[in-house]
Amino acid sequence: MDGTGLNMTPDEYCQNKSAQSGSSFYYSFLFLPKERRRAITALYAFCREVDDAVDEPEEASVAQAKLAWWRNEVAQLYAGRPQHPVTRALEPLVVPFNIDRARLEDIMDGMEMDLLQSRHRVASVVGILAAGIFGYRNPQTLDYAAKLGLAFQLTNIIRDVGEDARKNRIYLPMDELKQFEVTAADILNARQTENFAKLMAFQGERAQRCYDEALALLPPEDRRDQRTGLIMAAIYRTLLDEIAADGYQVLRQRTALPPLRKLWLAWKTWVST
Repeated sequence: MDGTGLNMTPDEYCQNKSAQSGSSFYYSFLFLPKERRRAITALYAFCREVDDAVDEPEEASVAQAKLAWWRNEVAQLYAGRPQHPVTRALEPLVVPFNIDRARLEDIMDGMEMDLLQSRHRVASVVGILAAGIFGYRNPQTLDYAAKLGLAFQLTNIIRDVGEDARKNRIYLPMDELKQFEVTAADILNARQTENFAKLMAFQGERAQRCYDEALALLPPEDRRDQRTGLIMAAIYRTLLDEIAADGYQVLRQRTALPPLRKLWLAWKTWVST
């Protein structure tokens, strides 16, 4: 779709896409066996590409056109004719890791809903696909993965309130803004009020409950295979703790953990699980 990555293999393109994002997810992938790392990196790159297609254009019509291109490209992937480096990287991994077409389409449907101010649908589907790549024996692990994906998404929404507001977007539930007497104008104009801090503390507590509920659902026999998700949880909960300790100052700044700290959390979780 663009000229980037022409001199890279599809796997290198996906690796580059993941590393460039600076995402906490990248650090959790490092400890995986090679083929599982290839698969989760390609899935993550797909999610980034589709998210960028929706998020970057200022005009909704342009975003819709880009999303339509990706829908066609997914159809090409399952017809054995992928064109984009990400779908070419995914092609040999679809069958071994059960990367289901309907779930990729669910991700795109969720991104389309993103244009209408709702993000929650995508998170659980990505969590389920990721759990399949990591490996599991007990089907309850998919319930854990869906709940954990939602916890990550809630954390992202909290972290990105200011960044989203600068794009004229608010992903916090409108009824909860009303409950805490916070107006859309307060958020769009970066007014860090006492009521806003209370609203964000409420969001943070919900996210923490979501992590607790997810971890309670993970069957003991699958903990070791799902270590990558547990690494993500350790990094994201630490990020959430930092945001809370800072009084939810998310309107004018975007909190991030230093790479070395993410790597330390990743290693500590891997060796202790």
